[in-house]
Amino acid sequence: MADNEFTTSSFRDDEQAGLGDIKINHNVVASIVRIAASQVPGVSGVGGGFADDLSELFTKRESDHRGVKISEDSAGAYAIEVRIVITYGFEIGKTALDVQLAVHRQVMGMTGKTVSRVDVIVEGVRLPADTVTSDKNDTLWPDTGTA
Repeated sequence: MADNEFTTSSFRDDEQAGLGDIKINHNVVASIVRIAASQVPGVSGVGGGFADDLSELFTKRESDHRGVKISEDSAGAYAIEVRIVITYGFEIGKTALDVQLAVHRQVMGMTGKTVSRVDVIVEGVRLPADTVTSDKNDTLWPDTGTA
């Protein structure tokens, strides 16, 4: 694992200074981002979907953690990119803004580090789960009772 995948966090507690460093792996930050984004109403999924999952089987991508990219600027602030799928019927702009706010709040709250930006990329639109399952139950040819 590369050194740039760990960040040293400075916490507000003055007692910590003499105890050593606390390092947060970028995978942990990416997990926080995925959970925060997935809890926003209107988000159907986080990540690019099947193509991302397939490519992850064959390659080891250091900077992209299932639809989330984490980088840091020279001041140590996180720059985050998250790819989402929107549930059909939700306003894309509002949902993306809600994702930005949720991710920003959760990452700052849990890591104690500054978030300089949260870029949201909408990868697609998906029907709500209940609509998809009800369509599967519909039959093309109704049962007429004759066999």
